Amino acid sequence: MGNFPDKAVSGTPVPALSLRITEVFFSLQGETSRVGLPTVFVRLTGCPLRCVYCDTAYAFHGGESRTLDNVLAEVAAYRTRYVTVTGGEPLAQKGCPALLKALADRSYAVSLETGGALDVSGVDLRVSKILDIKTPASGEVEKNLWNNLAHLTPHDEIKFVLCDEDDYAWAKQVLAGRRLEAICPVLFSPSYHDLPAQTLAGWILRDRLPVRMQVQLHKQLWGEARGR
Repeated sequence: MGNFPDKAVSGTPVPALSLRITEVFFSLQGETSRVGLPTVFVRLTGCPLRCVYCDTAYAFHGGESRTLDNVLAEVAAYRTRYVTVTGGEPLAQKGCPALLKALADRSYAVSLETGGALDVSGVDLRVSKILDIKTPASGEVEKNLWNNLAHLTPHDEIKFVLCDEDDYAWAKQVLAGRRLEAICPVLFSPSYHDLPAQTLAGWILRDRLPVRMQVQLHKQLWGEARGR
């Protein structure tokens, strides 16, 4: 198996629970500091938010009920150490923390993409939390659970998806007012259909913000194809 995690770890029993899964797929990580790394994505079904720019509305409903053991076996088949648990909103499922722990127990480098409206305090500390702070133009700014910031560590990341200049000004104010860069890396990303990446880059350089500019690599490569 080389440096890849084993399919099972002796002495680590798999809890008898099930998860509703929209899809499991292998692709390049398109965002965060892990951009470009071959990664297995586990997309859980369901989300309490309805952001205007959402590109995974197909994960709101449906999905397939699968055992944790079954999901872990599929992840292992891809033979890569990077796994991202995403949605929808993965924390909307009670079994999500158990999935994250089981993946971390198997020595995967695990990241969680969460919308920031649900409590992250129960997430295994070995998991890198990618916490999305919703802006006014997202339509869900009132759902931000600000207490989540107290549960972030330096290996987590905070992400803002920005739709326009008003969003940028708001995010800049939150960045400074809450000193987010002292908590963990901060990502500013343009909404794919709403804000030109070059425009956002210019604002960040003009204001010398302590943030990482990111674009969605997977959309640059494959557009909005599902499973990418």
